[in-house]
Amino acid sequence: MEIGIDSFASAMYGDNNSLSSVDAMEQLLQRIELADQVGLHVFGIGEHHKKEFLDSATAVILSAAASRTKNIRLASAVSVLSAADPVRVYQEFATLDLVSKGRAEIVVGRGSSIEAYPLFGFNLNDYDALFKEKLDLLLQIRDNEFVNWSGKFRPAINNLPVYPRALQEKLPIWLGVGGTPESFVRAGSLGLPLMVAVIGGQTHRFRPLIDLYREAGQAAGYQPNELKVGLHSPGYVSGTNEKAIEEYYPGYAELWTKLGLERGWPPVTREKFKGLIDKQGVLVLGGPEQVAEKILRHSEALGGISRFTFQMDNAGLTHTQLMSSIEFIGTKVIPLVHKG
Repeated sequence: MEIGIDSFASAMYGDNNSLSSVDAMEQLLQRIELADQVGLHVFGIGEHHKKEFLDSATAVILSAAASRTKNIRLASAVSVLSAADPVRVYQEFATLDLVSKGRAEIVVGRGSSIEAYPLFGFNLNDYDALFKEKLDLLLQIRDNEFVNWSGKFRPAINNLPVYPRALQEKLPIWLGVGGTPESFVRAGSLGLPLMVAVIGGQTHRFRPLIDLYREAGQAAGYQPNELKVGLHSPGYVSGTNEKAIEEYYPGYAELWTKLGLERGWPPVTREKFKGLIDKQGVLVLGGPEQVAEKILRHSEALGGISRFTFQMDNAGLTHTQLMSSIEFIGTKVIPLVHKG
């Protein structure tokens, strides 16, 4: 199993934090560099267009990280494909693939944060149709140097080449999904690796959706070993279970309660938090041993996963705390997970 981190490049703005955007970006690159040094397998950068985050130009950040790393794979998490031009998305990540010498990946999705749609002039009523059409074009560009394509939302391409080409023969494209059954079926039908974002509740409840993915993939002629499943969840690793909770809870409760006001979620309480950190809860939080056990337990509950990524910069944690957690993941958690 590959283990890594997904970041939204939090700018860490707030009344009690005077960190500049320049410093926040430098610290993010330091974290990616450390993740590479201690043996994490992948680092993903999201895409948002909000003041709180610095990740609107994902491929640019990843290219900067490529120059400071050697082995870690560099991915989007996710690219909001519905509001982008697939030609440019491919060109940006093909260029990243060249800069990184074959370490680029794209995780595409419709986006749970919807600010990109009005910003780039797209109608939210076309939410799924935009994604379906643009995913088709992106896959055609990935698989063909010369492209013939026509659709509703973009001018046709008539036997034109798209350059540069990625170093990898088949640039990895994952489908990032939330909880919509149709999205799981779509990924399986196309034989694309699946990245499941589980940010609340109990992880094992996603098993029926992942079964849908595998069934659709096999019905489309793909072998079970071609249908990779990744899991993205909030989490944090510290020296002990108690210390991890002490460091993580205050910022998590504050930020997720604020987010809940925007999305209609109830506020975070201690009682609710206990459910999220129990054996089946979504938060992968604690000391290295507890975290490793939970990753393995989630993998078994979902029928086996190929990749697990932590989302850590969503709880007001400091750069020092995040660096420490990355070191624990690389030196402690990954060996424990691989030991099984």
